[in-house]
Amino acid sequence: MQTAHPVQRKATRPRADALRNRERIVTAAREMFVELGPDVPLDDIARRAGVGNATVYRNFPDRDALVREVVCSVMDRTAEAARQALAETGDAFSALERFVHAAADERIGALCPMVASTFDENHPDLVAARLRAEQLVGEVMGRARQAGQLRDDVGIGDLMVAVAQLSRPPAGTACPSVDRFVHRHLQLFLDGLRAPARSVLPGAAVTMEDLRQAAPI
Repeated sequence: MQTAHPVQRKATRPRADALRNRERIVTAAREMFVELGPDVPLDDIARRAGVGNATVYRNFPDRDALVREVVCSVMDRTAEAARQALAETGDAFSALERFVHAAADERIGALCPMVASTFDENHPDLVAARLRAEQLVGEVMGRARQAGQLRDDVGIGDLMVAVAQLSRPPAGTACPSVDRFVHRHLQLFLDGLRAPARSVLPGAAVTMEDLRQAAPI
């Protein structure tokens, strides 16, 4: 009598079109969350993404899952911008500048409040994405500091809170009307980070943990 052996099944991968639909949903959601806030109807997101409502719910069972994916996506893109800055072999401060402008284009400031208001900021996916981004941004800053170009009294929290605040439209102001000022004001901020420092900052360098204790980022 022969012993039956279990059939080994290969793990199925999502089809290419399914992956494209998921990416389109996340992109549309990111755009609409920035423009209208986290309460935008999911039906509107489906329409902008060019997919049916069922496709949205098949990928994201509830709003929290979609918001979390958008925030993780933005953090991953921010981490990738930092990784690209680290790959540059030229001037370390110029690489830091390019990273900051790229991070602002992700509209981190518009998305940060959603972490506190819509879901658990300690979700494993979010924590992992956050740690990856923080490590890489810290390395970009560290390289500029080692080159003697970044003042010693600023931390990653100082940098990221400035990016968040300067890329967040003032209350009651339409996003497009302030977009043209964002990079101008960021450059003014970046000039203030250059060493040697021309002033003494009050308090100590701000870490990301300091920011999380004050309000989730």
